[in-house]
Amino acid sequence: MTSEMAAPASPALALHQTIAYHLTNTLGWQRLRPLQAEALGPIGGGRDALLIAPTAGGKTEAAAFPLLSIMEERTWTGLSVLYICPLKALLNNLLPRLQAYASWLGRRVELWHGDVSGARRQAILRDPPDILLTTPESLESMLISNGVDHRRLLTDLRAVVVDEVHAFARDDRGWHLLAVLERLTKLAGRPLQRIGLSATVGNPRELLAWLQGSGTGSRPARVIAPETGADPRAADVELDHVGSVANAARVIAALHQGEKRLVFCDSRKMVEELGRLLRDHGVTTFLSHSSLSAEERRRSEEAFAQSRDCVIVSTSTLELGIDVGDLDRVIQLNAPWSVASFLQRLGRTGRRSSVRRNCLVLALTPEDLLASAGLLLLWSTGYVEPLQPPPAPRHIVAQQLLALTLQEGRIGDALWSDWWHGLGPFRHARPVLDHLIEQGFLERDGGHLLVGPQAEQRFGRRHFIDLTAVFTAPPEFTVLRGNVEIGRTDPGLLTSAVSGPRLLLLAGRTWAVDWIDWKRRRCFVQPVEGGGGKARWASSMSGGTSFALSRAMRDVVLGADPPVRLTRRAVRGLHRIREDSRDLVQAHGTVIVRDHGDLLWWTWAGYRANATLRATLGPLADPMQRVDDLHIRLRNDLTGTGWREDLAGRLSRPEIDERALNGLKFSTLLPSELAVETLAARLADYPGAAAVLSEPVRLLVR
Repeated sequence: MTSEMAAPASPALALHQTIAYHLTNTLGWQRLRPLQAEALGPIGGGRDALLIAPTAGGKTEAAAFPLLSIMEERTWTGLSVLYICPLKALLNNLLPRLQAYASWLGRRVELWHGDVSGARRQAILRDPPDILLTTPESLESMLISNGVDHRRLLTDLRAVVVDEVHAFARDDRGWHLLAVLERLTKLAGRPLQRIGLSATVGNPRELLAWLQGSGTGSRPARVIAPETGADPRAADVELDHVGSVANAARVIAALHQGEKRLVFCDSRKMVEELGRLLRDHGVTTFLSHSSLSAEERRRSEEAFAQSRDCVIVSTSTLELGIDVGDLDRVIQLNAPWSVASFLQRLGRTGRRSSVRRNCLVLALTPEDLLASAGLLLLWSTGYVEPLQPPPAPRHIVAQQLLALTLQEGRIGDALWSDWWHGLGPFRHARPVLDHLIEQGFLERDGGHLLVGPQAEQRFGRRHFIDLTAVFTAPPEFTVLRGNVEIGRTDPGLLTSAVSGPRLLLLAGRTWAVDWIDWKRRRCFVQPVEGGGGKARWASSMSGGTSFALSRAMRDVVLGADPPVRLTRRAVRGLHRIREDSRDLVQAHGTVIVRDHGDLLWWTWAGYRANATLRATLGPLADPMQRVDDLHIRLRNDLTGTGWREDLAGRLSRPEIDERALNGLKFSTLLPSELAVETLAARLADYPGAAAVLSEPVRLLVR
C-alpha cells in the first residue's frame, strides 16, 4: 500500500485500513487518483466540498471512501449519508458499485426512487441502511408522506453527497434541492456536511457557496480540483457539414466501423429518426432518451455496454455519468449550446490510454454549422460558462410552504421561516405566504397554518404527488405492446389526421396503433416492417444562444476558424456563410442594415441580451417581432444612430407573454405580477445589453 493510500495526514484523516486493503487486494489499485487523495483530508475533517473532475474521474470514490472511513471511525449508526442524483438511471448505475464498497465494512446501501417497489421501501423504513441513494423529488415525497416517519428515518443523518451538482444548479431543481436540504438539517438537528460532485464549471467557488445554502460563510468549505497536467483542449475534434439527418446517418454508418460510438442529438425526435436510419444501414443501434420506458433504456444501455461494433444514439441523458463502458468515439449532431456540455460529452472518450479524447461534430444546416464553429472556437480559448442558478425562485418558495405544511400537518405563522435558516429565496417570502393565505391554498387556525381547500383541489390528487417535482412535464400517452411499456409519445400524433394506419416511431422502430385508451392515456401498438412512423414531442424552450456564444459566432463570420479539423464540406459551408454575412459584422461593434424595407440591428448578442434590448427600445423596435439570437428588427422609419444615446442608462426588463407562465410550474401560487417578474428576471441579460449599447455601430444601406 502506498503512503498516499494509507494515512495521508493524521489518524483522524486516514483512509480506513479495511478500505485500503480492498483497494489493493480486491480492486488492484496501486494508488488513489489525485482527486481521491486530496479529498481525504477535507471530507474527513468535516468540510463542505466541491469535487471537480471530468467524467470517469473518480469523483464517486473521492466522496465515498472518506465518508465510509469516518462512518466507521465515529461509529455512525442509522441512515447517516444521502447520495442524491438528478437521474434515476444514474442512481441505478451507481448502486452496485457503492454497495460493494460499503460491504467491505459491513455497511448497507439502498435505493429509493419512483421505480422502487413499495415492499422494498417498507423494508428500508423498517431497517434503514447506512447510505440511501435518491432524488430530490423522492426526498420531497418522503417528507410529505403520511406513511413515512421521516423524523425517525432521518434523525441520524450526517452528510449529503450531490452528484452532478452543476446539473441541479442550472435550473429550479437546484433551488428545490437546497430548500429540502435545509428542512433535512432541521429534522436531523445538526448541520449536514455537503459534498458536491461536478464536471468542469467556470465558477467553482460560487457553485460551492450556492451548494452550502444557509451555511455559506459560516461552514468551512473547499473546492478540490487537482491539476491533472492534461490540456482540456487536447482532443481530436472534427467539424463536418452534412446537410441532413439522412446524410448524417450515411456518414456514421460509413466511418469508424468496428468501434463503439455514442451519438448525441439535440431532440428526442432526432434520436428516433437517426436511430431508424442507422438500422436501415445495417448498423447495430441502441437508443436512449427520456420518453423511452426505464426498462427500454436499461436494456439499450446494458446491451451497448457489452457490445463492440455498435452505436447508441442519445439526448443529453447520457451526458451525465451513466456508465456505458469504454467508448471509442463521440459524435455530435449540431453543437450543444454550452462549452460545459461539450466538455462533458467529449470526456466520455479517452478513458483508455490507447484512445485519445475525440468528437466528430456533424452540422445539419448552415445555421447549425455557424453555431458549431462558434462553440468550438469558444472551447478552444479555454472558456467555460459560469454557472448561474436561475434568479428569483418565488414559485419554489410557494411550493415549499405548501410542502412543509403537508410535512408537519400545521406550521407556526411566525416560525415557518426557521425551517430554511435564512436561505436567500426565503428572506422575502412574506408576500408569497400572504397570497397563499388570501387565495385559500393555506388557511389560518389560531397561530398556525394548515393546507387549505384550494391546495387540496389543485394538488391533492394521488397524495399531492404533483407537489414533489418542480418541473412541468407535458402530457404524454404511454405506448404499450401488450402489457410491456415501450415509452411515451405526444398526444398530437394520436389526434392528427392520417390516411391509412396510424404509425408511430418509438425506440427506433415503426409501430401501428391498435387502439387508444383516452381516459387512461394509453396507446396499444403492434410492430410493423418498414418505415413511415412519426415521432414528436413538445419541445421545451432552450433560451437561445448566450452572449459569449453569439460573439464567438460573429468572430467566425469575421474569419476566425476553430482550431479543429475541418472537412472540405465544412470549409465550403463556412466560406458561403462569410460571403453571405460579411456586411452584417464588424469587429468590436454592431451593424444596422437597411434591406428591402427592413431595418435590422445585427447585435450578435444572444437571445437574453436581445430580449432586454428589445424591451429597452420600446417603440423604436418592431412590436410584432419574435426575439432572435443575432438581430433585432427596428422600426423602419428610424434614421441615423443617435437614438441609442439615451438607452444605456435605462435598460428595461424583457417583456413577458403571460402564456409563458404556463411553463413556470407553481406560477398559479404567486400573484400574477410576481410570476411575471420572476420570468422577466430569468430572461434578462443586462450586462450583455449594456455591452451592445457601449459599442460602435455602423449603418449600412443595401
